[in-house]
Amino acid sequence: MTGISAEPVRVLLADDEAMIRAGVRAILATDPGIEVVAEAGDGRTAVELARAHRPRLALLDIRMPKLDGLAAAAEIRRLVPQTATVMLTTFGEDDHVARALGHGASGFLLKSGDPRELIAGVHAVAGGGAYLSPTVARRVIELGGDRVARRPLARDRLAGLTGREREVLALVGAGLSNAEIARRLHLVEGTVKTYLTSIFTRLEVRNRVQAAILAYEAGLVESLD
Repeated sequence: MTGISAEPVRVLLADDEAMIRAGVRAILATDPGIEVVAEAGDGRTAVELARAHRPRLALLDIRMPKLDGLAAAAEIRRLVPQTATVMLTTFGEDDHVARALGHGASGFLLKSGDPRELIAGVHAVAGGGAYLSPTVARRVIELGGDRVARRPLARDRLAGLTGREREVLALVGAGLSNAEIARRLHLVEGTVKTYLTSIFTRLEVRNRVQAAILAYEAGLVESLD
């Protein structure tokens, strides 16, 4: 599997539906590079378990009792900043996804999506990247209005990037971590980080997910296919 390291990625899983948790846990268990270290049925418990276990990544359902996924993610990032947060979403939660985009979540995965996306997303985020399920990415872009009309605007924003920066941005959009981008482009990881700093500054985006959406809007991810 992509991105597997010597130590498994330690994951906290939070969803108020036991069947969903069981399904996600079963998918993650197929990858020896991932270990679910704790489970929660509500957002408040998720925050407490994140503090206790300090996992590399927290997979959080958006709709949970006591504390919803967005609020839980904000608390986890405040109290356990080394734990990345990834939101589990379903169709019909567009408003929540739009809200979460600006609040530092490292990924968005669709519960009913391809199991391979779930595993790829966990590894990408654990490796310091971001992951946006292609289905979620398309939906987020659609929420912004006429995609055809906005594509030229997105491409205009990318006009100031160098060719290499465009390659890096496309791979960010595809969900690759810094290490994976470095291997793909035959660079050292530190150089990739330098490119990303420049890309974020030029595009005036705050995080990898926002950059990934822009890459989708401009058609960079499609060009990889």
